[in-house]
Amino acid sequence: MDRASLRARLAGPLPSVTAPLREADPAVAAASPLAGAIDAAVLVPIIAEGAGAVLLTTRATSLTHHPGQVSFPGGRIDAADASAEAAALREAQEEVGLDPASVELLGRLPTHLTGTGYLVVPVTALIRPEGLTPAPGEVSAIFTLPLATLLDPAAPRRESRLIRGAWRRFWVWPHPEHEIWGATATILVSLARRLRGEEP
Repeated sequence: MDRASLRARLAGPLPSVTAPLREADPAVAAASPLAGAIDAAVLVPIIAEGAGAVLLTTRATSLTHHPGQVSFPGGRIDAADASAEAAALREAQEEVGLDPASVELLGRLPTHLTGTGYLVVPVTALIRPEGLTPAPGEVSAIFTLPLATLLDPAAPRRESRLIRGAWRRFWVWPHPEHEIWGATATILVSLARRLRGEEP
């Protein structure tokens, strides 16, 4: 997909404040439990050059939360962040050295409540991936998932796993080197459906 097609599928109004997040999103309002959930944001960075790809990271194995897992650049929304978009841009700059000036914000995907209590706002964007460097102690690798894989309805599969004493079903995306599952995989499913025109 070219830039124009990506914009057409993903562009939307960008709220300027974080306070109404829980009330404004019906999916979030209906989710339970929300008490104690931690507000977070991730950048869903799309590279439009060539065949196109989504940029992902592998978290450092030394981290307390989700060590070694595949993720988008992102993290908690701080009190100083003016919006989820501001938080996502700040985290992406801290984690992979992404210059905010090289980012074109597009919109948001559905807010996602993780099993570990994070209320995540996925912010979609077009990026130029020049000069990216993993932050020591936070990110162990930067890699991409081709848009061709993302747009293939047969690519993601459902798996089950015993996690903290309970069986959970989750999405898994194919990649030759990395296991893409959990919240990141779910957000990628939302992105894929939006790009295929299956979700508004």
